[in-house]
Amino acid sequence: MPDSGGSRAQREHIPTSGTRPGTDSAPLTPHGDAGALSVDPGAPQVTAPAGLPAAPEAGGLKAARRTGFLVTMVLGGLTALPPLSMDMYLPALPAVTDSLSAPAATIQLTLTACLAGMALGQLVVGPMSDRWGRRRPLLLGMVVYVIATAICALAPSAELLIGFRLLQGLAGAAGIVIARAVVRDLYDGVEMARFFSTLMLISGVAPIIAPLIGGQVMRFTDWRGIFVVLTGVGIVLTLVVWKWLHETLEPGSRHTGGVGEALRTMRGLLADRVFTGYMVTGGLAFAVLFAYISASPFVVQEIYGASPQTFSLLFGLNSIGLIAVGQINGKLLVGRISLDKVLGFGLAVIVLAAVALLLMTTGVFGEVGLVPVAAGLFVLMSAMGVAMPNTNAQALMRTKHAAGSASALLGTSSFLIGAIASPLVGIAGEDTAVPMAVVQVVCAVAAVGCFLGLCRPWQRVGREAGGL
Repeated sequence: MPDSGGSRAQREHIPTSGTRPGTDSAPLTPHGDAGALSVDPGAPQVTAPAGLPAAPEAGGLKAARRTGFLVTMVLGGLTALPPLSMDMYLPALPAVTDSLSAPAATIQLTLTACLAGMALGQLVVGPMSDRWGRRRPLLLGMVVYVIATAICALAPSAELLIGFRLLQGLAGAAGIVIARAVVRDLYDGVEMARFFSTLMLISGVAPIIAPLIGGQVMRFTDWRGIFVVLTGVGIVLTLVVWKWLHETLEPGSRHTGGVGEALRTMRGLLADRVFTGYMVTGGLAFAVLFAYISASPFVVQEIYGASPQTFSLLFGLNSIGLIAVGQINGKLLVGRISLDKVLGFGLAVIVLAAVALLLMTTGVFGEVGLVPVAAGLFVLMSAMGVAMPNTNAQALMRTKHAAGSASALLGTSSFLIGAIASPLVGIAGEDTAVPMAVVQVVCAVAAVGCFLGLCRPWQRVGREAGGL
């Protein structure tokens, strides 16, 4: 958890959103470009990107803004829902292929459909949460998620399964986008980055236990039982949200416009070059991760002959690496080292690991077994522990006036890019891991190029050094 004194609720006597201490309205004069972020990751934003309304002042709803242990666990559960929906199903992919008599590429589209649904759903739910608050859209999405997941368990064909996985993703998007928006409602600066790392610790347990649960479920029933378990998880999480997650967006801070205002808000966000840079960088890094997620069941089990249980253990080990590095990021690095420096280092490690995997899978080092490939995947996954939370934090620190819309754009870009990468890893069939490695190298290098070309962290360092 972030240290005491970090949440807005714990320091509500300190004015935010650019007001002078001791006054209600005198605005602080921003320095530098409109919307430019100070290099210090702890510095709160004082202006909105061009074309967007100013952030409303914080105040009121103190009870709704408390970030206790229970609320942290609820937000962690919401962010854990996507890896649960994806990773518990991974050990069953070969079995689904046989059961529905469909090619592997078609069954991989069940992952793509779920990802695409989560991407598109966030574009709808994010603006809805800015207009009607966080609770109502979230509860509606969770109910639809439960229904769609239950129908997935009964799907008689690959086409029907793909369709309801799409609906499952559309509904599950509510949990992803609103959890990030709630964090932005409650935290600023360094504390927000630390809280994202805390959420990674909680939600990171899901990738560890999900394949293990999926593998064990497969020992007692078929792949349909996995969706039955997911339905139960969805019901429990819906009840927990209904009972314990209070509204965090006060009525005075909500947008009153319709679709037109939502589109103008998103257009204004995208006009902010640095926000867009972090958004696309995070999306490309997620594509590297999802290339691994969608291809690893076939690579590890079909190419290297591992059992579903061995695959689950390796997947869990990689997730432990991601969690450990994420906690190092949140507890040791954030507040001591620039988030951009840590992010740049993480991206460099991802590129090196992806290149190493490409060299191994193409036979440059001769015939390699499972252990070297698993080691490369472990390094790649671990580096995600600094790439993902820091891109989200840096992007959201530039906007508090439309956290739902900003969160929707961040999530949509990640899931859409991941959905595009997913089918590419299987274009050469089930007998080679080269497409997975190629996709990872291309996306990792593109992420570095986007970070350097759009975010340009050295320019913000220069402006701060010059006192602008």
